[in-house]
Order: sequence, then C-alpha cells, then structure tokens
Amino acid sequence: MEPAESRLNRIAHGVVASLGYELVGVEHLQRGGGQVTLRVYIDHERGIGLDDCAAVSEQLSAVLDVEDPLQGQYDLEISSPGLDRPLVFPAHFERFAGSRAKVRLSEKIAGRRTLEGVLIGCDGTVVNLEVDGHPWAIPLDRIENARLVPVY
Repeated sequence: MEPAESRLNRIAHGVVASLGYELVGVEHLQRGGGQVTLRVYIDHERGIGLDDCAAVSEQLSAVLDVEDPLQGQYDLEISSPGLDRPLVFPAHFERFAGSRAKVRLSEKIAGRRTLEGVLIGCDGTVVNLEVDGHPWAIPLDRIENARLVPVY
C-alpha cells in the first residue's frame, strides 16, 4: 500500500473525494515481465458497485494522464476494500477501533514483524494495538501494511 502522504494518494484522494467517495488506499504493484498495476480502493456508506468503480476509473484515468505520476504503461483497477479492508490513514485506525487487525511492520519491533490483535486507536502518529492481552504502540511510519481481519 502506498504511504498516506504519497503523490499517488494525493492525486487519487482529490479525484475520489470530488466524486463523493472515500479513498481507502492505493497499491502500486509491479509484477513479472514489467507489468504494473495501480489499484485504488474506494468506499461509500451505501457500498460500492460496478458503476461507482467505472465513474472513478474514468475521472482518475484522465487526471493520471495529465499528472503522469508513473513512468510507462500500467493497468488501473478500482475496487471496493472488501472484508479485509486495508488500513492506511490515521482515521482508518481510529474508525475501526475495537476491530481485529493484522499489521506488517517495515522492520522488526521487539523481535516481531507481524502482529495481529485488536485495534485500540491512533493518535495520528502511533497506532495502538492489543496483541495477546499486551498493548503495543506502533509508529505509523513503521507500518508496511495493515488490514482488518474478517470475523465470520
């Protein structure tokens, strides 16, 4: 997932918000053979359908053509966040306090790189997570990837 302050997130946020949706996050994926995918997750309180994805795709594609933040060709995908919703912005961690989350760190903290537990919240720079009954204060800039853990 792109860092919250990245240029791609700023561009996507402007387009997505202007259309009345919430930007959940942006993934910039490079696959074998030089194939690049830019995946943008959007949400809305009523949910996301195919028409929503198409509307955002059309507008965002036009802006990306003008801004040109990526070199070369890429595939643009617009998607709902799904049950294992990515957590990118501080507001996401705060909004989903009380939910289970899995967090992958950019480097180990106390010998661990992956943590799963209950979100306590976020103060803007630190995410608080309860793991196995113990509180963890994780600097937001050390989180590589975070997602909700669906409960079935």
